[in-house]
Amino acid sequence: MTTERAIGMALALLVVASVMPIASAGAQETKDGKVKLEVKLPRPMFTGTPKNIRTPNLEPARKGKKRADFFVPKGTTNVAVDKAVTGSDTEPVIGELELITDGDKEGVEGSYVELGPGQQYVQIDLEAKYKIHAIVMWHYHSQARVYRDVIIQTANDPDFIMDVQTVYNNDHDNSAGLGVGKAYEYIETYEGRLAPVKGVVGRYVRLYSSGSTSNELNHYTEVEVFAQPTE
Repeated sequence: MTTERAIGMALALLVVASVMPIASAGAQETKDGKVKLEVKLPRPMFTGTPKNIRTPNLEPARKGKKRADFFVPKGTTNVAVDKAVTGSDTEPVIGELELITDGDKEGVEGSYVELGPGQQYVQIDLEAKYKIHAIVMWHYHSQARVYRDVIIQTANDPDFIMDVQTVYNNDHDNSAGLGVGKAYEYIETYEGRLAPVKGVVGRYVRLYSSGSTSNELNHYTEVEVFAQPTE
């Protein structure tokens, strides 16, 4: 390549760069100082149209659209990673409860825990009180299915007596006995489900489910809790 040609190509690249938008953290910042929540997603495990799933409270189809951006205060991080997990089923059918906070969101065998039938819950000890802004959960996304009575609560004691807050609930008929929820049921995908939380302060996070449209068992692949320290 001649020197003249090299200089010409370099100038052309500079011109292109001058009109291209530059991605930066500040570009995603809102007027109130919030930033886009970056959730690392696993690989999609199925494609195409899900089978006919019958459920009375299913959210409207998004027709291939990705989840809308969600914004949180600066300094918000996933505080659930590697934190201790307990649950109503102390002897899972498949896997161990620690898989829920190990960072592995892939929908393959060895990445998820399978709990017994009926209403079950898992509980994460964040080890300190945090101001929670979002919770993202993946039940089982290698097959299209809807989990029943998905409810998330926070509290400041392990027995869920002090400062209990219900931050997500799609139990439309109160079959779980924790109140009627206003959220829609949804089809599991690799995106998981992002539950907005309006700065609720809590140390413990408990997630309920009551089987799915596929069977009566309960599954969890990963749970992330995005929060800030209270101090």
